[in-house]
Amino acid sequence: MIRVEIIANRSVEENILDAFRDEGVGKFYTKYPSVLGVGSSGPRMGDAVWPEENFALVVWCDAPEAEGIARAVARVKKVFPEEGIKLFMPEEQPSPALEQGASQTLLPAPSFDAAELQARLAELQARLEEVSCSPAREGSESPAGSGGAAYQGPEAENS
Repeated sequence: MIRVEIIANRSVEENILDAFRDEGVGKFYTKYPSVLGVGSSGPRMGDAVWPEENFALVVWCDAPEAEGIARAVARVKKVFPEEGIKLFMPEEQPSPALEQGASQTLLPAPSFDAAELQARLAELQARLEEVSCSPAREGSESPAGSGGAAYQGPEAENS
């Protein structure tokens, strides 16, 4: 199986799905209806400054279907070259072992020195207690937010 991802401006979503139907591909997919970010075509943030949004499709398929998806996306890109249509798929086929269901080799979990972590935690707790219990400046609120009036700044001290 090959994972194919398409990220494009929402304005061309129907065109891409129509092109899939014409090619007979992409019958099963996962759609992310609102995708925000910055790519080579510029920001798509869905806000007042950058109002456009993208969508994403993820398709798991075999190699012939992936080729059909690539053809469909290329046709839409030809008609809408400025809409930031991107196709992501592996350049190389996955290994046959993975195709047959073998699991990938995982990296070992990082090891931690429990004594070192406990010492660091004690140090941080002591620093936090020191800051939380230090006497507040006269007329100012303590860092923990308990009691006293809000600090009025240097002008108030001089008057």
